[in-house]
Amino acid sequence: DHLGDLGARTAELNEAGARVARRAADGRAFVAGDVGPIGELMAPLGELQYTDVVNSYSEQARILADSGVDLIWIETMNDLQEAQAAIEGARHATDMPIFCSFSFTRRSRTIMGVTPEQVARTLWPLGLAAVGANCGEGVEHIPGVLQAMKKAQPEAILIAKPNAGIPHLEAGRTVFDLGPDDLAAYAPRFVEAGAQIIGACCGSTPAHISAI
Repeated sequence: DHLGDLGARTAELNEAGARVARRAADGRAFVAGDVGPIGELMAPLGELQYTDVVNSYSEQARILADSGVDLIWIETMNDLQEAQAAIEGARHATDMPIFCSFSFTRRSRTIMGVTPEQVARTLWPLGLAAVGANCGEGVEHIPGVLQAMKKAQPEAILIAKPNAGIPHLEAGRTVFDLGPDDLAAYAPRFVEAGAQIIGACCGSTPAHISAI
């Protein structure tokens, strides 16, 4: 409650985030406008209607595009229908490149049961610039996820952006179990599996990215 109604500050917060990222990139890197899942279930499992979800993503993508980002990155997705709505919404707002990545468990499925093959076959034909995996439950299963996507959609540009391992608590602090060199050791495996865009998600630091 102390945060107030952040929904009413959508434009302000997205514009501020884009401004900070552009300043940090300083012309040396592209800036992605990050768009995450809404956090509620879509109909018929939940209350969210497809059209409303499309409109919500369209609003955020438009704000980010107007704020000067270079691409829209729809990430940490679990629901195929929500990802489709997000891509449709972003496409309504801008013609800039769109990335989309899903969060997979160790079973190489999302928590909604979506497979890598379904992601690649369904979403790549929608005109994405890249598709793949981010966040998720560790790193060991990511090469298999990428291989499945590549087999299902050979021409797809693939993303590998896992967490820095699995989090655990130490003295009340959340600590991830892969250091920079540990995570970087997986990068060649991602390349071998077909990834062309490689990074790191939760638990990562500038040192992780430098090591990769």
